[in-house]
Amino acid sequence: MIVGVLKEQAPETRVSLVPEVVAALVKMNVTVWVEPGAGERAFYNDKSYTDAGAQIKDAAAIQSEADLVLAINAGNITGLKPGGSMLGVYQPLFNGPIMQQWAQKGYTAFSLDTIPRTTRAQSMDVLSSQANIAGYKAVLLAASQYSRYFPMFMTAAGSIAPAKVLILGAGVAGLQAIATARRLGAVVEVFDTRPAVKEEVMSLGAKFVEVEGAADASKAGGYAVEQSQEFQDRQRDKIHEHARKADIIITTAQIPGRKAPILITEAMMNDMRAGSVIVDLAAATGGNTDYTRNDETVVRNGVTIIGNSLLAATMPADASKLYAKNVLNFLKLIIDKDGNANFNFEDDLVAGTCITHGGKIVNERVAASVSAPAN
Repeated sequence: MIVGVLKEQAPETRVSLVPEVVAALVKMNVTVWVEPGAGERAFYNDKSYTDAGAQIKDAAAIQSEADLVLAINAGNITGLKPGGSMLGVYQPLFNGPIMQQWAQKGYTAFSLDTIPRTTRAQSMDVLSSQANIAGYKAVLLAASQYSRYFPMFMTAAGSIAPAKVLILGAGVAGLQAIATARRLGAVVEVFDTRPAVKEEVMSLGAKFVEVEGAADASKAGGYAVEQSQEFQDRQRDKIHEHARKADIIITTAQIPGRKAPILITEAMMNDMRAGSVIVDLAAATGGNTDYTRNDETVVRNGVTIIGNSLLAATMPADASKLYAKNVLNFLKLIIDKDGNANFNFEDDLVAGTCITHGGKIVNERVAASVSAPAN
């Protein structure tokens, strides 16, 4: 089996495989081809790949001859061989037309962002491994933009109060943001619709803000669910109460297949003091504020709103290493002991990750979203 690694298009800096994972695949009797310069922006040069057992091949050869092409983003796939396969993070619920095109061409597409969030899948969960980095960098980015200190200081010139950080969402990114903000000395408050995360939030030294009546998310496979209008109204009032006292707000709320919910309204921002900072990690799906723009920084009434969906790519070396380990663990499910492809669709992780196969969209949610009438 030939596994090919494509160089990602800018501004993406990560790479699908790092040399140590290439070496592991070679030991599994897999041939690995890497496009020239694929790892440069993640600080892995071509020699490190060849030393690990890979061969350097151009993109055309990889796409036309490899059995499985690795490309993090859908834009890299320009022309696989008939019946070719690919693996990456393709956001299929937002890229329905592309999924339709791939299905019509007979491609088999695996998208790791749809893998069922079960215990067995934890070692393959790219959303978690990359969100961890995003949560960490979100706090550092906020600190660099904020006009005051994060920790409390007592000096001969006077005392400095600690920054007040409000984090909306206690998933992987939110929890890492809590830990990082606490290390920097901030006072942290956290809101999440899932009461089950309260203990974990408090164990990190943050205060948990509760709103009663949230919809049960226990059957959503680890993903967020849409809430009732009544709950959203109570949630908005509670967030407003805490947002007006916050210096930094980090938002992380996303719902698969839907536009991100607006959690910080214009009225809330008008009540925040000048110099406050919002870092919106949901920018790629519309953002959690009325003024978020993906990959842009907007200043509104003295409040800086940073929309950044590529924070993981600002740490490309470690982000690529973690991502590549996720990929390796998934590949072990679809490669047999002789190094040949074996797409076992009876495995729930393989089936749950597959979006297109056999000339059609096989993921039910993606198929439904594609067939649904436009609003």
